[in-house]
Amino acid sequence: MTGPFRYTSPAPSKSATGVVADVYAQLAVDFGIERASAFVVLSASPPLLTGTWALVRESLLAGRVSRTDKEVVAAGVSLANRCPFCVDAHTVLLHATGDHRLAETIARGEQPRDPAHRQLLAWGKDMSTAQPFPADAAAEHIGTALAFHFINRVVSSLLTESTLPCGLQRLRAVRSVAGRTLARTVRQELEPGLSLPLLETEGEAPAWAAGTPVGTAFGALRTAAELGAGLLDDRDAALVRESVAAWDGVTPLPPHGAALPDRAERPGARLALLAARAPYRITDEDVAAWLAPPFTDHCLVHLIAFGAICAVERVEATLTTRPKEHA
Repeated sequence: MTGPFRYTSPAPSKSATGVVADVYAQLAVDFGIERASAFVVLSASPPLLTGTWALVRESLLAGRVSRTDKEVVAAGVSLANRCPFCVDAHTVLLHATGDHRLAETIARGEQPRDPAHRQLLAWGKDMSTAQPFPADAAAEHIGTALAFHFINRVVSSLLTESTLPCGLQRLRAVRSVAGRTLARTVRQELEPGLSLPLLETEGEAPAWAAGTPVGTAFGALRTAAELGAGLLDDRDAALVRESVAAWDGVTPLPPHGAALPDRAERPGARLALLAARAPYRITDEDVAAWLAPPFTDHCLVHLIAFGAICAVERVEATLTTRPKEHA
């Protein structure tokens, strides 16, 4: 294994064509990182890549809500999901917003001084609690949180934990410098909706998105991710759906004694369920038990995405049944 990719071998981004090349071009301008591995790992499936990028762009990057506030939410989600790769990334991006003290406070695992940031971080960690933002900010905050519930699971399943070579992101000075290099891009104002023409799938927009581009992107990603269910037989797909539906959407999967499918007998169901509930526990053996011809990188990415979207939908269900603090 070389680079950040654990089990797949994405094509070099310079050789990308079609919609994949279009996404990379938009990433470079709007995100500041053309070859961001969290997106490159999805390039084997253009529908997944375009759906994921559109949801991130339209919720986290574009819109009227403070980028700092949304980065705090994303960091809370990533902490809850035990995704150090994404926690480090959001720490760097908080440096890029200019909120250096806040970035390092979260990096140390401490609580922000600002009460509003404390509430946003806590909500990111547990979205079943009341929403600490007004209704007109809901689409961007919820879209950001659900986007990273999905991305955390893809990253933890398919990438290493280091965002930079040799774990350099662990150094405060490196985080600060990396953030400063992205400052101009992060602080630019983006026109909403420009990622939507890239989408390769369509799906029903959720009510919480209130007719915004965030909802269109979410529906497209959900449709693309659900395609992974076709890699399992009906019994295994039902097992994954039912197991995730029985989860409370918050409690981590215990390390021992959990009812996981047997690796030898039902490897696909086991892999998808781990992606949903504990992607950081996926092992080489789990992947090797399933990833054999005719299955390919494209298939692996879709199976992980299926487990991830099941988890996202479960979290979404806990969210939409809770009252809001703001009218």
